[in-house]
Amino acid sequence: MTKKIGFIGLGLIGGSIAKAVRRQYPDYTVIAFDKSRQTLALALSEGVIHTACVSVDDNFKDCAYIFLCAPVSYNSAYLSQLKEYLTPDCILTDVGSVKTQIHEDVAALGLEEYFIGGHPMAGSEKSGFENSKAHLIENAYYILTPSGRAAQEKVEEYSLFISSLKAIPIVLDYRIHDRITGTISHLPHIIAASLVNYVRQNDTDDQLMKALAAGGFRDITRIASSSPVMWQQICVKNGKNISEILGGYIDMLVKAKAMLDSHDEAALYNMFETSKNYRNSMPNSSAGPIKRQFAIYCDIVDEAGGIAAIATILAAGGINLKNIGIVNNREFEEGVLRIEFYDAGALERAVGLLRKYRYIVYDI
Repeated sequence: MTKKIGFIGLGLIGGSIAKAVRRQYPDYTVIAFDKSRQTLALALSEGVIHTACVSVDDNFKDCAYIFLCAPVSYNSAYLSQLKEYLTPDCILTDVGSVKTQIHEDVAALGLEEYFIGGHPMAGSEKSGFENSKAHLIENAYYILTPSGRAAQEKVEEYSLFISSLKAIPIVLDYRIHDRITGTISHLPHIIAASLVNYVRQNDTDDQLMKALAAGGFRDITRIASSSPVMWQQICVKNGKNISEILGGYIDMLVKAKAMLDSHDEAALYNMFETSKNYRNSMPNSSAGPIKRQFAIYCDIVDEAGGIAAIATILAAGGINLKNIGIVNNREFEEGVLRIEFYDAGALERAVGLLRKYRYIVYDI
């Protein structure tokens, strides 16, 4: 049965979901409103949407699903504009990583029977429709936060729809959601940004810290490259939770400092051992907001054509490279050459191929 699906905002997440819908349901009609005319034109030219809306208008009548994909501070502003276009069968949802505010706004406007909050736990340091991908939410957890008055049939229907887009739906209370994401997503971004700024403020005049930054530093601060506007808004909207969580984390840092000051070797060992064991017990997958990097390290001899030889072997094997380069600071890595791939399958094939040619490969 042909359905119509509407989008408010076609950024990284909205664009990726729209592309996933077009791939799985080519007969569905997809309409969208975005403040950027350039984005709408690009989405039309790529065949992702059928109708570009210049405002929230009658085009949104009779939608089976309406996705609010604007920044979290703006999503609530569109609720009152959409109210007249909602039908009993329509499911209104959002994709924001903070849920409490929009649930409260939905309740205030009397829209709870339509609303099932959503948060695909997938993303990238890059933003915008031009970086959206149909497979972005594949195998990613997709949190659903139904309002108190949303019918169970709607929740089940929407859960099946999300599953059909190859994501993994999980139903949570919106308050629990905000506490969890505040801890595993929002706090790491604050830590990453703070750590990068600490290095920036304490770097030498000739920026040796920046030049010598090891892979470990780059890995744990990679998410500091995310959108400042998005994270500013997330921190404002989930500020109470994040502040409490950050306070708990600061307490842990104070304890770590006390261990150092008192030369408590046993406590220091326990801190590193327990964190290692817990970290190693986590699934090695990309189903989360901080994406796994598919990379290997490889030993090569310092000679002309060394990198070219490896690139040629991988190209002949039909393996695409995302990035390749010499690791100058190998304090925390083995291997001279770091090679990054787009997915796990390419990585696995590359390891087998390079070992076949007797290269020493370290799979991380």
